[in-house]
Amino acid sequence: MTDTALIVVAAGSGTRLGRGVPKAFAEIAGATILEHALRGLAAVDAAFVIVVPAGHEADASAIAERAGLVATVVAGGEARADSVAAGLAAAGDARWVLVHDAARALAPAALVERVIAALRDGAGAVVPVLPVVDTIREADAAGLGAIVDRAALRAMQTPQGFEAALLRRAYETAGDARGASTDDAQLVQAVGEQVVPVAGDELAFKITTPADAERAESLLARKEPGMREVADIRTGIGVDVHGFGGEGPLRLAGIEWEGVGLVGHSDGDAVCHAIVDALLGAAGLGDIGGLVGVDDPQHAGAHGEVFVRAAVALLAEHGWAPVNVSVQVLGVRPRIGTRREEAQAVLTAMLGAPVSVSGTTTDGLGAIGRGEGVQAIATALIRRRPTPVAE
Repeated sequence: MTDTALIVVAAGSGTRLGRGVPKAFAEIAGATILEHALRGLAAVDAAFVIVVPAGHEADASAIAERAGLVATVVAGGEARADSVAAGLAAAGDARWVLVHDAARALAPAALVERVIAALRDGAGAVVPVLPVVDTIREADAAGLGAIVDRAALRAMQTPQGFEAALLRRAYETAGDARGASTDDAQLVQAVGEQVVPVAGDELAFKITTPADAERAESLLARKEPGMREVADIRTGIGVDVHGFGGEGPLRLAGIEWEGVGLVGHSDGDAVCHAIVDALLGAAGLGDIGGLVGVDDPQHAGAHGEVFVRAAVALLAEHGWAPVNVSVQVLGVRPRIGTRREEAQAVLTAMLGAPVSVSGTTTDGLGAIGRGEGVQAIATALIRRRPTPVAE
């Protein structure tokens, strides 16, 4: 039985990443960030505890199973320190505890082993660090100040390792002040304990922004351990048109607008329906009619989100994942620009990948130009998920 617990903190909102889902559940290179992180750590001899946003526990358990792990999954809190505390509570009587950010999804197992080795050699707290290579200046409201000597600076990484009793004492001592902390080693230092550095790893960078995600995806595409390299990218186009005059409210792009609803067996959301056809067409899986039926009673009045999520699930069953979707809405009303960001956020959350929305008119030409309905044209980019290499 292992004496080490590895707490994987995956409760971040991912606002700066801009995928519309909690960061750890955003997909890069055909799998979630959390799955990549767990897959890279699967060989570590530790009891895994995964901390996720409330409501995502079942998803995290399934992801851990795909990564080949048995893990305890618990809900985190609003602040990172609250999430770590929840992980500590689930770590049981482990002698040593490692705290790792799921966002450092490419961190290799060798890095973790260095931290564990230092703990077993007698250190009470261990952090992986890298030298700072950029020129750093002080700054204030007046502008830039003096250059800071970077030779004395180190960039902190995770996993950070601790004697479990020491980390618990640091959290108890910090009390309410722990909420402002983003670094567990800082709390340990605050109780007078020394923190031992070990060599970090360039691959353990934190995925925070879209640029970070692109970097990670590029590295994963070159070589993913135990996976076949796949560069299978496909595109699809979906078109849908619905006229005004429906009995329900006007729903378009996953949100409700003022005005007369669109005619349709479901809610008539032409944007969602076009996205579905674009996704299915790209994967060669038919169209929305074949997916849910055009007159199935159970889908009477159903929101477009139901169909989008069903399409994403069907793609996953066949080894595909959305990369992004762009939608052009043609019509006199509603004016898409007034709620563009809201629509994009809602659709991105449905898809688990970025969705952009734009609107235009037809200069009064045709039924759409006369304001009789709305047309949507969607273009989808999908990629095949990596598949295990046959032995």
